[in-house]
Amino acid sequence: MNSNNKNQIIRFDWAMKRLLRNKANFSILEGLLTTLLGEKIIIQRLFESESNQEDEYDKYNRVDMLAENSKGELVLIEVQNNNEYAYFQRMLFGTSKLVTEYINRGESYDKVCKVYSVNIVYFSLGHGTDFVYHGKTEFRGIHTNDLLELTPFQKQAFKVDTVSQLYPEYYILKVNGFNQVAKSPLEEWIYYLNTGEIPSTATAPGLEEARERLKLDSMTKNELAAYYRHLDNIVILRDNINTEREEGRAEGIEEGERKKAIKVARYLKSSGTAMELIIGATGLSKEEIEKL
Repeated sequence: MNSNNKNQIIRFDWAMKRLLRNKANFSILEGLLTTLLGEKIIIQRLFESESNQEDEYDKYNRVDMLAENSKGELVLIEVQNNNEYAYFQRMLFGTSKLVTEYINRGESYDKVCKVYSVNIVYFSLGHGTDFVYHGKTEFRGIHTNDLLELTPFQKQAFKVDTVSQLYPEYYILKVNGFNQVAKSPLEEWIYYLNTGEIPSTATAPGLEEARERLKLDSMTKNELAAYYRHLDNIVILRDNINTEREEGRAEGIEEGERKKAIKVARYLKSSGTAMELIIGATGLSKEEIEKL
């Protein structure tokens, strides 16, 4: 890596581990969330991460952070470096866990807190052409397609305008493929998340602070050494994934992976999933799947 660190910016996942948890740097996270959610976000506090990172692989592969904003809403931010085929379900589990954990037994349901799940993924999650996706819950009439709305009393009591604002909302930032010229504040953020660079012309909230506070040359010698080890591990992880894929194609699935693939295939088959999707998800042949 270039020895001139003067204008180099620390990668976002490392900043989440070490720097963004400092209250003095909340404005960087607030800038990202304000840009993404389209409303001014002020972080009141951060909670200890709930993630159970059991091994060295997971430690470098994933980092998460849980924040509470000034409205008492929870924002779960997660960075995932390598492919996880059940990541959609993991997002659901994470928000469901928060909803149930942050209400005391015996409290009425109007105390259920709003959860935002912000997922920054460095792999191709699902199949789509955009680089930012937003998911929310709406109820529509199956005959009239009308949107089920809150009563005036509910709007006043819950201080929201729509039913969807009561439910968890999901944001997926598929940053890996974005290397074009950034033309909007959100694109400026995506560009930084992907490349680790902040253009001098960037004006998105939080990026000016990031440019000042996340400089490589502000790190101590020991911090810099740890950071470079982190970058090396990210590269090694991705190389290992790619190598495993290639070896899997050439030599077939190893026994441990094969057992997992059979388990997944059996479940997908019992759920009525199309044969070609099971083949794509597991790497098993049509003949092998038919025997399950």
